[in-house]
Amino acid sequence: MKLLVIEDEVKAGQYLQKGLTESGYTVDLCCDGVDGLYHATSQPYDLIILDIMLPKLNGWQVLQTLRSSEIATPVIMLTAKDQIEDRVKGLESGANDYIVKPYAFAELLARIQNALRTSNPPQSSAQNSSTIVIADLELDLLKRTATRQGNSIPLTAKEFLLLELFMRKAGQVLSRTSIASLVWDMNFDSDTNVIDVAVKRLRQKVDKPYEQPLIHTIRGMGYKFEAVSS
Repeated sequence: MKLLVIEDEVKAGQYLQKGLTESGYTVDLCCDGVDGLYHATSQPYDLIILDIMLPKLNGWQVLQTLRSSEIATPVIMLTAKDQIEDRVKGLESGANDYIVKPYAFAELLARIQNALRTSNPPQSSAQNSSTIVIADLELDLLKRTATRQGNSIPLTAKEFLLLELFMRKAGQVLSRTSIASLVWDMNFDSDTNVIDVAVKRLRQKVDKPYEQPLIHTIRGMGYKFEAVSS
């Protein structure tokens, strides 16, 4: 999936680009409305994240031009403008969603997934991307439930996000820094063990009752979710 972020605040844009890239997306970043509109109209994107207060061309103008050009790429407006009339204007102008800063990165990811799912509905149940299945573990993203071998696994909200991250990135080594950023929206502090404790608790629920382990520690690097023989 290829995303376009149009954000004039450099640090905010780089944070978004880094987090979304680590979440598995290909991300282009533009820092003004003219450059953003050029990218949005010259190549295909699966979704656009658009700020309103942009130099050269504001977000309203970018969105209006896209929709008048019959470009139906999903647009999520991500802005500090929090008045009701701004939200209504955004949605009535053709935005698919409207998120006010400051925001939780995990919520933004969920909104992105929802916009992508809505704009590209599955053609059959076999193509339903709302369910992730690896080995005998199934994660339902819509119902927010997890089951293994038919047994329901009770998860906290953070445990669900952590498991979703692991399953989406199955086979990849995830550093503690990446996990902290994507699940907790924080910078990783090497003096704390919050990540290791969370993974240990998740293992107790997902792996311990079953013969085949799925969550693996990669010494000195982080963790990897993979279905391999013990």
